Amino acid sequence: MLVALVVVAAFGLAAFTYLGVERLGRRALIPLVCRGVAWSALGLLVVNVSCPVPATPLEPLVLLDASLSMEASGGRWNEARDSASRWGELRYFGDERSGSDSGATRGRSMLAPALLAASASDRPLIVVSDGEIEDKREIPPDLLARSTLRVFPRTVQPDVAITRLTGPARISAGDSISLEIEVERVAGAAMDSASVEVLAGTKRLARRTVKLGGEGGGQTRIALSSAGLMAGDQLLRVTLPLGGGSEERTDTRLHLVRVAETPGVVLLASPADWDSRFLYRTLREVAQLPVRGYVRLEATRWRSMGDLRPVSMDVVRRAARRADLLILKGNVGGYAQGSEARGILRWPSGESGETQLAGDWYLSQSDASPLAGAFLGQPVDSFPPSIALTPIQTTASEWVALYAQLGRRGQNRPAITGRQDGRIRRVTVAVDGLWRWPFRGGSSEQSYRSWVAATASWLLGSTDPSEGVTRPIQAVVQNGRPIVFEWLGTGPPVAQPIVWSGPAGETSDTLEFGGDGRATVWLRPGEYRYRLERGATGLTAVEQYSEELLPRSVALEPHGGRETRAGARSTARDWLWLFALCVLALSGEWLARRRLGLR
Repeated sequence: MLVALVVVAAFGLAAFTYLGVERLGRRALIPLVCRGVAWSALGLLVVNVSCPVPATPLEPLVLLDASLSMEASGGRWNEARDSASRWGELRYFGDERSGSDSGATRGRSMLAPALLAASASDRPLIVVSDGEIEDKREIPPDLLARSTLRVFPRTVQPDVAITRLTGPARISAGDSISLEIEVERVAGAAMDSASVEVLAGTKRLARRTVKLGGEGGGQTRIALSSAGLMAGDQLLRVTLPLGGGSEERTDTRLHLVRVAETPGVVLLASPADWDSRFLYRTLREVAQLPVRGYVRLEATRWRSMGDLRPVSMDVVRRAARRADLLILKGNVGGYAQGSEARGILRWPSGESGETQLAGDWYLSQSDASPLAGAFLGQPVDSFPPSIALTPIQTTASEWVALYAQLGRRGQNRPAITGRQDGRIRRVTVAVDGLWRWPFRGGSSEQSYRSWVAATASWLLGSTDPSEGVTRPIQAVVQNGRPIVFEWLGTGPPVAQPIVWSGPAGETSDTLEFGGDGRATVWLRPGEYRYRLERGATGLTAVEQYSEELLPRSVALEPHGGRETRAGARSTARDWLWLFALCVLALSGEWLARRRLGLR
């Protein structure tokens, strides 16, 4: 209709000019037609009319689930991959890794990021998966409705798997290693018990039988001696020696424990008092490192705070010298000489001649200290007061965590201070009677525990020379998951060269840290030793086990995608012949007017 109106208007204007204005009669027929054609073409180009044309089909974008569940026991990975490659352009999804690994090696089944990125294209989307997606709730429903879902569910087979293994990350030589093990039955496995072994290399350390009651499974606790383990990093393997069923990779779990010659946290008290007892007990509950406490009850005789057994002075000196965190309560200052501790907490109590001011010293927190979070929202000034204060002088480089005020009157005096001298962090506690906080219970007890945990964490936060400026957050990770290094050095993180020694030999790499101070490394299953630029070394491992190998409920149902691409249209300005027609008609009009003797 619009085209007809443009043509009629164009010829009407041409006839008006030739017949009405110039009054040429029949002689103007040829130039009139040429002008009408030219103006019709120009009108169509100005209005830019369009018409539907057959759309060119776009190649579908196929998102293939490359998680480990696709090639687990009963999975249909080969069938899904071959089908997906025929349906369109192939892209893989599963975890945060980029790239196109051709195998099902990813340790997670996250579809949302890949689907959101692919939706930016107007190409048809096809999702190929076993349906065991973990982030379906994060996917917009309209995006799922637009996509074609083709599901290759795996056939679940009976199996027995070690699903949980926990234990200490560090122990002292001679300590026992307590491992918590959980074994589950999968898909109605008929076994009512399972034999579990703990191995260090080829040496068997322990063996237990786990009763698999109920529908789930069972758990056990194995305490084994570290006497036969050498000092350093030891990789323990917990395995089902008789096998668990269809999936062998769920039969073995790994745990890395560091056997240290001395404890990580050492508390020396002379003499014993209530503060040292409550501090020792709380440290054992909140610290992640082995804790040893030694108390001097006689002039030259030391005893263990755990069982009061006599301990030689050489043992005490060696423990103090090699501790990561050294706590000195009372008159034990000489034991800090030559210590390699990263953190030192001093708690003078007047035994060395310090002046002490008795009274009810009420404490209040300071907002400008690394320990401020331990007292957040707590009424510290209403907690039981301390009974004595040792006056101390602070410097410009020190921070104050708690202030003390006598009877809630007078000036505030520093009660707990801290500073950092090079790589060594120091905290000084100048009040006695903090044991009254946990003794009372309630919020004051929780604040005391938070203070002890925060203090120990800050004191241990400096760089350990044996670990270098970076270390793995988690030494053992599941199959398909990354090893994440955290930056421990001073200043902003910088790239660190690293050399890996693993199943494939020795390789060199570089740790690139992001703004969060973390670097990610993806490795295949195996045991790896690494060496940093300045000689620091460590041990990490990637398990064969992954939670992806355990069957989960199918979250996706197959369906066809909804067509969202509008039909294609062709516009007048895309028609080259229309431009040519306009030029030819204007040229014809010019020639016709010249023959008529017109300008």
